[in-house]
Amino acid sequence: MELCRLDELGEGQARGFDPQGRGADSLFALRYLGQVRVYRNLCPHLMVPLEYRKNRFLSADGQWIVCYAHGARFTPEDGTCVHGPCRGEALEALDHKEAGGWLLLPLEQLDR
Repeated sequence: MELCRLDELGEGQARGFDPQGRGADSLFALRYLGQVRVYRNLCPHLMVPLEYRKNRFLSADGQWIVCYAHGARFTPEDGTCVHGPCRGEALEALDHKEAGGWLLLPLEQLDR
């Protein structure tokens, strides 16, 4: 499944996606230090979405993924929580591909 063009995901930016059309972003992608990562949009502490408004997954400086429900901070590189009540736990990373200028997500991951 095509999520977006890779050039639409700038350095230090994140973007949410609703690939199943359920009305809420169930995953998000970010570009950090030139690498694209895709995570499920669920905090491991409260199992709630991370963002406080559309596409607001990162700290103001773009250095952390933040759960706005309780302020937990996660590393963009691997989704590990380094601050907050879920310290040591991690966001669920999703496999993705980059091809032909597109960010692609294998469909079988959506229902997990």
